[in-house]
Amino acid sequence: MSLFCRGIRITQSAVGDTRKLQVKQMRNKKAISTAEFDSYADQYEELLAHSIKISGEKPEYFAAYKASYLARLVPPDVERVLDYGCGIGMLSTQLKLQFPNAQVDGFDPSPGSLARVHPALVAQGSFESDPNSLSSTYDLIVMANALHHVKPEERQNLVSDVASRLATDGRLVVFEHNPFNVLMQLAVAQCVFDEDAILLRRKESAHYLHSVGLNTTSDYIVFFPRWLRWLRRLEPHLYWCPLGAQYVVVGTRPSDEG
Repeated sequence: MSLFCRGIRITQSAVGDTRKLQVKQMRNKKAISTAEFDSYADQYEELLAHSIKISGEKPEYFAAYKASYLARLVPPDVERVLDYGCGIGMLSTQLKLQFPNAQVDGFDPSPGSLARVHPALVAQGSFESDPNSLSSTYDLIVMANALHHVKPEERQNLVSDVASRLATDGRLVVFEHNPFNVLMQLAVAQCVFDEDAILLRRKESAHYLHSVGLNTTSDYIVFFPRWLRWLRRLEPHLYWCPLGAQYVVVGTRPSDEG
């Protein structure tokens, strides 16, 4: 989950191999059911930690990384935040730390996962497995590593539905694994609840947000493993480097819309 940029070039053969792998994924993978996600809930952190052990970090590091990125992007006075695909609430916890005055809500189709969300989070917000139970308006919506679990033909409709909940000037932020990062491919392959994952290129994610009228920007993120953590201060300057383990696409609803 944390391959770093070594200054090497992505060769045409490597890109070609990645595209072939994505096609194979689409043909062979079946969706993980809600019941299967429920069965993983009690071991979620342990299973995730195993899949990312090459990074030298625990899952909490990456949740905090994302929340810190968002804190640099979003004004601190946001009032309503939605963690879409919140799982057991690791990112939600970090979002609440970064935006203490905001109400943080969560959605996840797995009731078993939602049952593990910290009671303090549940007390201050709404954590639901039915999207119809969520608020209709949010200043910030985060989809962190959620879209790769969605069938490609269903992704645009999902993004459209989620984006419809944005307030004026609100932001929809998509974090996803970078399919051109070889070590990320290995991490996904080792993760049991990523068995249905079909990774998206940054261009694809940006297209979904742009298609619903959002103004988009994007960065590559997560470059250095723990044993090179002294180089992490450089990461904000490597946003252009396509070897980051993940990327982020930010879509902002224009204030003059409609």
